[in-house]
Amino acid sequence: MEYLERRVAMANERLVEVTGAVEPSELGDEIEHVALAGGKRVRPTVTLLSCEAAGGDPEDAVDFAVGVELVHNASLVIDDIIDRSDVRRGTPSAWAQYGYGPAIVASDGMLGEAFHLFSTDEQAMQIVAEAMVELGEGEATELVAKPTNEEEYMTLARRKTGALFRAAAELGAVAAGADGFTIESFGEYAERVGVAFQIRDDVLDATADADDLGKPTGVDEAVDRPSLLQVTDLTPEEADQRARDQADAALAALETAGIGESDARGYLRDLAEFVVVRER
Repeated sequence: MEYLERRVAMANERLVEVTGAVEPSELGDEIEHVALAGGKRVRPTVTLLSCEAAGGDPEDAVDFAVGVELVHNASLVIDDIIDRSDVRRGTPSAWAQYGYGPAIVASDGMLGEAFHLFSTDEQAMQIVAEAMVELGEGEATELVAKPTNEEEYMTLARRKTGALFRAAAELGAVAAGADGFTIESFGEYAERVGVAFQIRDDVLDATADADDLGKPTGVDEAVDRPSLLQVTDLTPEEADQRARDQADAALAALETAGIGESDARGYLRDLAEFVVVRER
């Protein structure tokens, strides 16, 4: 685990640097409250591991990794406002701590910092812009055109969660100077992992203990959010199997990437298997 912890530490250290330089200090404090409150750092880890698995130096991908994490956190701030969730990662959510206006400004601030990090590379900017379009469409769909069956749910999960996972992996491959086919293979792998991650999130929301999870449970049902369990007759066990199917597809995509065996590749495989059994 020391290997993986070092990669997470790389992202965390750079995240502290970026957020610590935000002005004015009030905005910096709000962004730090959100971005430094913990979290699994799955997306930035995917960026660093993808870079290394594709033959690059993870140091070359650390800014992209932090940018992805900031985009993710910016979206969580808005999610919590929509859901009226007052706890995130075991601490008060941004709107509960600072109010709605400052929380929205903090979300905007994180997006600005993120795109500053991506601005050094035109391809990176395009990848993230496409992911943001998908994410926005996913958020809008959840509000105004909720899915009513499994197929529509999968489209929503791909947009709302899978797209940013895809971007995370593709950015890592770009930082490594990988070719287009390899970048696409990494993207397919990560998108499937993201969808599996979202499905497992749905199951945990319905079945986990709030203290163990670090955030309120039962939110999907309370706010009528279209989780997989809400829009189908699947049991939690059957939903978990759907997540495993996505994880298997992710592993198959990784096999097509044309990369050699490495510790990073091994950890990417482990991630695909972990997201379907995680407990928080």
